[in-house]
Amino acid sequence: MKITRHFVTFFVAVFTATSSIAQQAPTSETVVVTVNGKDITVGHVIALADRLPDRFKQLPDIDLFKGVVDQLIQQSLLSHEVDADSKALRLSIENEIRALLATVALGEVEDAATTDELIEKAYNDQYLDAAGAKEFNAAHILVETEDEAKDLVTKLESGVDFAQLARAKSTGPSGPNGGALGWFGLGQMVPQFEQAVVIMDIGAISPPVKTQFGWHVIMLNEKREKPAASLVEVRAQLIEQLQAVAVEKYLNNIELTADIKRSDRKFDPSIIRQSKLLAD
Repeated sequence: MKITRHFVTFFVAVFTATSSIAQQAPTSETVVVTVNGKDITVGHVIALADRLPDRFKQLPDIDLFKGVVDQLIQQSLLSHEVDADSKALRLSIENEIRALLATVALGEVEDAATTDELIEKAYNDQYLDAAGAKEFNAAHILVETEDEAKDLVTKLESGVDFAQLARAKSTGPSGPNGGALGWFGLGQMVPQFEQAVVIMDIGAISPPVKTQFGWHVIMLNEKREKPAASLVEVRAQLIEQLQAVAVEKYLNNIELTADIKRSDRKFDPSIIRQSKLLAD
């Protein structure tokens, strides 16, 4: 009987403590600190933390919580030093509220436009059946005159090693490396050079090609089609595109249905710099 009584006493104590903890669980209205009679609540802390840049959100909770509370305290202290009834401040607050609400609205539009399904659809539409970009691997010898270039072609056709000749004759920065240019895609070389490479067969030597840099003799080593970009590679780009289209469409729609009345008065644009009007 004694054991039973002890068990009941223990159970009641645990239940009471648990109930007390549950009742004391903080809400958004729970006060964290009071500054000069003004409460700062859990809700204030969470709302500020939610709007911080991602690099701050990576902080440990204990550091993030303390940092946000300290910032709110400092902001509260500073806010008491300002004339809250000034016209400039009142208008600025109205602008900040308007901007905040607009940001929230646009965030909802952007989120709705960038679900995994819509991102995948955009990828399939733009990349799935797209041909891979052409890439070329070539080497060249750069000289000053056409006659020098023609002489190089003659030597190469007689069997002289291209890399050896490039090291000896090329004035370009790739000369010491045997003229090797590595892999490059369309648009990476000057137009005359690119046009010559595109029509070449693998292993072929070009006739002299003139560009702004001089005269080139080119050898095409390889060419390939680069595979289409993966979804991972272009995901950020697709998200940006989808968001831009969705926002533009949304703004156009709400502007068409809104009651917007512009003043007929003609304003001198320089009025935008007349801050003294806010002192009235």
